[in-house]
Amino acid sequence: MMLKAVIVEDESGSREILRNYLFKYCKNVSILGEAASVKEGIELILQKQPDLVFLDVEMPYGNAFDLLEQLPDRTFETVFVTAYNSYALEALNNHAAYYLMKPINIDELINAVSYVNEVKEKENVLDNRILKSKLNKAEGKITLPQQDGFQVLNIADILYCKADDNYTEIYLENKKLLVSKTLKYFEEALADHFFARIHKSYLVNVNEVIKYRKGKGGSVIVSNGKELLVSASKKKQLLSYFE
Repeated sequence: MMLKAVIVEDESGSREILRNYLFKYCKNVSILGEAASVKEGIELILQKQPDLVFLDVEMPYGNAFDLLEQLPDRTFETVFVTAYNSYALEALNNHAAYYLMKPINIDELINAVSYVNEVKEKENVLDNRILKSKLNKAEGKITLPQQDGFQVLNIADILYCKADDNYTEIYLENKKLLVSKTLKYFEEALADHFFARIHKSYLVNVNEVIKYRKGKGGSVIVSNGKELLVSASKKKQLLSYFE
């Protein structure tokens, strides 16, 4: 797919190099505009609504993280392009798709664009559409410990699980169960039954997902109408279930 992109970088020479590399080596990237400051970058992004933003860190009157903070509901992917490796962790915490060091390595640039392209292709397939998973219905049973014994539950009846400290809330179609096991326990127990960890707080039965909404990580709607947040770091893994 074609990726609509903008470049936010205060050095004209760096913008030119990146623009030329993209034109020559990344034919599926269309540059919609360029900006030289945080203020200009925000205006450009709001105007063009890109799929991808190439973003320098240090700029006049602010930095890349100031820009991202002012765009909390962003739907674009971010590729950091900087001469400083000290920002890598903060970039990761801001859900960067890729972190490129200057001078730009062409192979790394191609990898960054390919990664974003893969995510966006999967995302566009799911965006605001009823989903039909290619998976078979989850089969089998799971036992839930209780004070006086245990309860046996059909795995297919579980819509999603939610973390509650050292407990887990298990949501069925018409009721909720509280179990004295961590969400990590259920993530491992249901790993072979088409359950996806989509957030630190949520484990979802993929077969019960009926809609995906784009965003920084996005969100899913399950069959009972509940909307669950998806962490940006978990998005690609979730979307892979619907290829």
